[in-house]
Amino acid sequence: MPVWIEAALNGPWTRARQPRMPLTVADLVADGIACARAGAAIIHLHAYDPATGLQNDDPDSYAAIIEGIRAVEDVIVYPTLPFVQSADAFRPGAVEARYAAVEALGRRGLLEWGVVDPGSINLATLAEAAQAQAGSVYLNPGEHILRGLHLAAEHGFVPSYAIYEPGFLRLGAALARAVPGCPAPVYRFMFSDAFTFGYPPRPYALDAQLRLLADAAPGSPWMVAGLGVDIRPLVAEAVARGGHVRVGLEDAPFGTETPNPALVAEAVALVQQAGGRPATAAEVRQTHPAARPPR
Repeated sequence: MPVWIEAALNGPWTRARQPRMPLTVADLVADGIACARAGAAIIHLHAYDPATGLQNDDPDSYAAIIEGIRAVEDVIVYPTLPFVQSADAFRPGAVEARYAAVEALGRRGLLEWGVVDPGSINLATLAEAAQAQAGSVYLNPGEHILRGLHLAAEHGFVPSYAIYEPGFLRLGAALARAVPGCPAPVYRFMFSDAFTFGYPPRPYALDAQLRLLADAAPGSPWMVAGLGVDIRPLVAEAVARGGHVRVGLEDAPFGTETPNPALVAEAVALVQQAGGRPATAAEVRQTHPAARPPR
């Protein structure tokens, strides 16, 4: 069975939490190419300003990374969204500003997938909670979710749903059905060993998510993933149940020393041991196509 393997190259952490993650355009292109050659069919990334070490959601940077990787390897490459919290999410123009890079990339025909997170959560680590620290709030108001889905319909890209909590799945499924022309989403179940959201990476938790998916969006593609998580114990479970896998320094436990291509290679070995094989990007597109092919 072909199993999609996604490599999430860096995430929002900065090198304070993930010292090995790539930051520059050149490093992200090289890392994406190496991950594709190791067996990843899908690459996800955050663009950074190397001078400050902070995330910089610049469409030209994203375009350079996407085109740089795809010029060498046939792979699906897609960017993130800016993290929004507190009153910033509700200020005038916040929705348009948040999706500005996505819209620009969509107009250029560069997007096959795009991030849409259908819900909001308190984002705190278990260690922070144990010290009575508040953490932060990751906000995705309904207007933001619908903006992402309407852009997916307009530009033909597949919404990649991060399912942090079960309600994300129910809301995301309902909203996707309500937006005419929106491609069917991919449901990425977010597990964690380090954070308090959702479930730990256990088989009972995957079973619960799949029961809900069968009710809310039957037949939809899904994958195991997370933040601050060792997802390896769920790889065989995912393969056995017809799912897919995401790995990489965005998702891995903080301070992971293993580079992204090696994490992909390890995932490939686990998939093969479970009786699957890594899918190609062409197979991903064939089984779950975007509405429009990338340029």
